Amino acid sequence: MIHPSRVALGVLIALAPLPARAQSAPNLAALRGLAPVSALPGTPEGQAALAANLKVTGDIQTGALVQPILLPFAEQQRLALRDCFITDGNAAELADGLGTTLGDAYQAKARYADFKTFTNVSPAVADLIGYTNNIAKSDSNAGKYFFANATANGKTPVSEEAAAILSAGGGTTDVFGKAYERRAGSAGADLYGNSRPFQTEPRLIAYRGDDYFGKPSHSLDWLRGPGQNLMDSPSYPSGHTTYGYTESLLLALLVPERYQQMIARAAEYGNNRIVVGAHYAMDVIGGRAVALHAVAHLLANDPAYVGQSRKNPAIANEMSRDTDGAVTLTDYPAALRVARMELQAVLKAQCGDTIKACAAADRGRFRDSAANAAFYAVTQTYALPVVHPKTAGAGEDVGTIAPEAGHLLTAAFPSVTLAEANAILTSTLGPGGGFLNDGSAFGIYSRLDLYAAAGKAAALEAERQATAK
Repeated sequence: MIHPSRVALGVLIALAPLPARAQSAPNLAALRGLAPVSALPGTPEGQAALAANLKVTGDIQTGALVQPILLPFAEQQRLALRDCFITDGNAAELADGLGTTLGDAYQAKARYADFKTFTNVSPAVADLIGYTNNIAKSDSNAGKYFFANATANGKTPVSEEAAAILSAGGGTTDVFGKAYERRAGSAGADLYGNSRPFQTEPRLIAYRGDDYFGKPSHSLDWLRGPGQNLMDSPSYPSGHTTYGYTESLLLALLVPERYQQMIARAAEYGNNRIVVGAHYAMDVIGGRAVALHAVAHLLANDPAYVGQSRKNPAIANEMSRDTDGAVTLTDYPAALRVARMELQAVLKAQCGDTIKACAAADRGRFRDSAANAAFYAVTQTYALPVVHPKTAGAGEDVGTIAPEAGHLLTAAFPSVTLAEANAILTSTLGPGGGFLNDGSAFGIYSRLDLYAAAGKAAALEAERQATAK
């Protein structure tokens, strides 16, 4: 275990306006991919999707829509309250997806003492989490004000290249504010645009519970402050969901024996943002796509994503770092392999058996694979209507449109080739035609069903290992 961080990126800081700067190439790719939401008001299909987004979101938040969640609704609400705190420095809150045995072992080494002080499992794991989170978070944050009012931070206009994304797609800003009668700056609305569900829904269920630190809290504390003030933090996409999928996916890659369960935990974390009243279903789908897109490009060693010096004070690691507090990963798959070796050594020592045996020793809510699959399935589209009929009715080949996506499987199941992985992803794609699924490569990420795909990839790898014996 390494020393507690002296400075951490608290959740309030993470949601504050970012310093204005030109959008990076990864930012622009994410903005283009997320942009179809801005054109929804222009078609009857888009308008229907916006109406459904508000209704589905409200029905989930109030409990009127009964989902196949993994806990009784009251317990899920309390977990959603704890999930409001982002443990982006070490993924501690998400580690229960590793199961009761491995999860306890992980959390014994990685935990938050308060908002700013936390520990990590190992230097390599800390660097991997920090770098990956920085990349994905930057893409997600770039979208917040862009889709709210076409700025970089609420006030400063975006670059001409970014602004052209909206004009090219016939898009508009503040889509949710305009559709749900809470235009930017109006009474009770977000100052910048894209007001959140707790500002637009006709009914909101507020409730009490304990926060991440076990202290009495209230859901409104994490919507209107003091825990987290989202009143003027634009809704789309969900940064919490991007974090949840990014770091859950990292744990899945580091402990492939728990890949599917970690993907279920990611889906639960995103869904909990709806339960607490902070995000719409569309926000969650957008945040998920951002995370999967960023991690796939990192795993592919895309030059636009690796080899950068990323300042990230949310890395509790004083090793392998420049003097200015930055970390650089030039070979992402190699960094992942080192982190896996370090993490699995720690987990094995903690649990006292093989990783496979400890992974199977689970008494928690993710022990039922059928229940996990059923829950994940409902979060794939949230039953939002088709917006793009062409992609709904035609098959999309992942290997052709987004070939790097296969790395999301091969990095965990090395006997599976990239071509095989992309074929698996193609065969397990979720329903098409959703609001992001416009035929673009990014749209593919909104359809990926990593839960089903990981099951097929794991089975193929197990078959090959058995044959090799």
